[in-house]
Amino acid sequence: MSVTVEKLEKGMAKLTIEVSPDKLEEAIETVYKKERGRINLPGFRKGKAPRMMIERTYGKEIFYEEAADALVQQEYPGAVDDCGEDIVSSPKIEVVQIESGKPFIFSAEVALKPEVKLGSYKGIEVTKADAAITEEEIDEEIERQRKMSARDVVVDRPAEMDDTVKLDYEGFVDGKAFDGGKDEGHLLTLGSGTFIPGFEEGLVGKKAGEECEVQVTFPESYHEQSLSGKDAVFKCLIHEVRAKELPEVNDAFASDISEYETLAEYKDGLRKQLAENKEKQIRLGHEDECVKALIESSEMELPEAMIETQQRQILNDFMMQLQMQGMNPTQYLQMTGQSRDRMLEQVRPQAVERIKARLVLEAVAKAESLTATDEDYEKKLEEMAKQYRMSLDKVKEVTDAREEKQIRQDIIVGKAADFLVENCKAVKEPVQEEESDDKEEEAGAKKAPRAIPRRKKSDGKEQQ
Repeated sequence: MSVTVEKLEKGMAKLTIEVSPDKLEEAIETVYKKERGRINLPGFRKGKAPRMMIERTYGKEIFYEEAADALVQQEYPGAVDDCGEDIVSSPKIEVVQIESGKPFIFSAEVALKPEVKLGSYKGIEVTKADAAITEEEIDEEIERQRKMSARDVVVDRPAEMDDTVKLDYEGFVDGKAFDGGKDEGHLLTLGSGTFIPGFEEGLVGKKAGEECEVQVTFPESYHEQSLSGKDAVFKCLIHEVRAKELPEVNDAFASDISEYETLAEYKDGLRKQLAENKEKQIRLGHEDECVKALIESSEMELPEAMIETQQRQILNDFMMQLQMQGMNPTQYLQMTGQSRDRMLEQVRPQAVERIKARLVLEAVAKAESLTATDEDYEKKLEEMAKQYRMSLDKVKEVTDAREEKQIRQDIIVGKAADFLVENCKAVKEPVQEEESDDKEEEAGAKKAPRAIPRRKKSDGKEQQ
C-alpha cells in the first residue's frame, strides 16, 4: 500500500491510497465465495457456478462494490498511520480505480488538526467560591434521599403532577388511528416531559377506571411529516394512579440508606461528603472558566468536517445512553417530535466548544511538555478495569496500540486542565442572579455540558 497526501483549502486534505492488484484479487475472490450461493446460473447447481462464468454473465463489476468496501475498511486505518497527518474527521471516500489485474485506488477527503495560536494561560482569573456546607444543603440532600427511597403506592384520588399513571392510550388524527400512537399498560410519570407537550397535563385530575380524551398538537418540527403540526386526540383509559410515599426522617431512615446507625451520625458524615463534593465541583468550575477564557484569547480555525464528525459523535453517544436506559431512540424521537438532523444542529455549539477545549488543552500540554508516564497509563487502565468490571489483564489484552495512544493523550489533556487550575487566580466575585420574568423558564432549562472533554474521541475523531 502507498499513500500520497494533497493539502486542500480550509484545513482539509485528500489521501490517495493505492492497494496492490493481489489484494484486490483476494478481496474479489472473498466476495465471490460469500455471494455465489445466492446467484442462480443456468446449467449449474446453486452455489456451484464458477466465478468466471458469473462474471461473464453479469459482468466483472458484479463483485467490485463489495470488494471495494472491504478493502477500504481494511486499508484505510493503516493509511492514516502511514500518512503522518493528524486526522480529525471521518473520511469522505471515493473509489478512483477498481479493475481486476490493476491496483485498487481510492481517495479519502479528511480534516486535519488545526493549528492553535495559544493565548495567555497562566494566572487566569476565576470566581471565588466557598466550600462550606450549610444546614439547608444538608436538608436538601436528605430530601433527595427521601425521594430516592420513596415507594409507589396505589391511591384512590385524581392524578397529580409527579404521580405515575398506568394507562392504555390510542391516538387519532382526523378521526383515524396512526402508527406508533397506541400502547397498553403504559407507566407514565406526569411531569416527566416524555410525551408530546400537553399530553401529561391532560391526565392531571383523572382517576383510576376513568376514560378520557386528551387533545394535543404535534410540534411543527415533528419527524413524521404526516403528523407535523396536526391536532390529535388520544383516547385513554386510566388503570391506576400511583403516588410516592416518602419515609420519615429518623434513625431508622439513616440506618437504611447509610452505614450510620443514627440520624445525627448520618448528618455528620453527610456534611463531610457534601464538602468533598463541593470542592470537586469548585475545581471543575474553575477548569471550565479557565478553558473558556483560554478559548477566548486563542485563535484557531476549525474545519467543517471536524465539527460535523463531533456532532455525530455527541448524538451517537446520546442515543447509546438512551438504549442503556432501556429507551428506544426511534420512539424517543417520535415522542419528543425531534428528528436526527434537527438534533445534530442543536448540538453544534456543544461540538464546537468541545473541539476548541480539547485543542487549547493539547496546546497547553505541548507548551509545558506534559507527558503520560507508564505509571499514569497503568493507573488509568486500573480505573477502566474497575469501571467495566473486568480484570486488568483483560483490559490490557483488548487495548490495542491505537487505543493506548488515545488513552495516553487523554491523560495528558487531563494534566493540562489540572495545570490551568493550579496556576489560576480566584479573584472574581460570584455574579448575583437577578430576578426576571423568565426565572421559571431558566430553572427548567437543562444544565449546559462541561466545556472540558476528557473522554475518548472528544477532539472530533471518530473511529477510523
